[in-house]
Amino acid sequence: MTVEYIRYRVPGDTAEFEQAYGRAARFLALAPQCADYELSRCTEEPGTYILRITWSSPEDHLKGFRQGELFPGFLAEIRPYVTAVEEMRHYEPTAVRGTGGAVPSLYEWAGGAEAFERLTERFYAKVTADDVVGPLFAHMDPAHPKFVAMWLAEVFGGPSRYTDERGGYAHMLAHHLGKAITEPQRRRWVNLLADAADDVGLPDDPEFRAAFMGYLEWGTRLAIANSQPGANPPREAPVPHWGWGVAPPYLG
Repeated sequence: MTVEYIRYRVPGDTAEFEQAYGRAARFLALAPQCADYELSRCTEEPGTYILRITWSSPEDHLKGFRQGELFPGFLAEIRPYVTAVEEMRHYEPTAVRGTGGAVPSLYEWAGGAEAFERLTERFYAKVTADDVVGPLFAHMDPAHPKFVAMWLAEVFGGPSRYTDERGGYAHMLAHHLGKAITEPQRRRWVNLLADAADDVGLPDDPEFRAAFMGYLEWGTRLAIANSQPGANPPREAPVPHWGWGVAPPYLG
């Protein structure tokens, strides 16, 4: 991915400028080379704008989009403002990124380590009594619920205890290799964990549950693929870090 920034200093009617970009945006929305876009207005200097467009690559932007059938329509809408451009460049993202304290992590929103320990204790009580997924855990370590709580806590933004104390992703992967997990077992696992979340009172606002269930779907589908005979998944990777997605945290 590459990020294009276009800085405008717009004289006169900025309302028409925004309307023009509102019309031009429909061409960006259709472009397969474009991941997302955002037009921002300067608070201190209201005539100054920055357009941010994330492209799949500089070549896809300059050749795929600019030489494609969508560009003439896009350009027609914003042509009156070409002379207002002060900067137009591509930037490559660096490893310096993250979120600030204004938005709580999913770990914090859920209630921290204690909440995840309550969740996994209740969940594995259900699992061991279940005839579909129970056989996978017939010889489960008594400490397994606590270890899974550590994994989930790290995934959702908590301390990196699973990485520091248990070996991280490689250790978790080792528990799935060769298990030949089936789709019915995966679905039962997800359903039982969702039921356990209700039982122990994890937040039930739509934003948290959408993010929570999104991870369960993503993670269990990877687990199925990694567990099949002959599977050769990457042996080294970081523990995934899961966030809110596009929905803001629930503030009701």
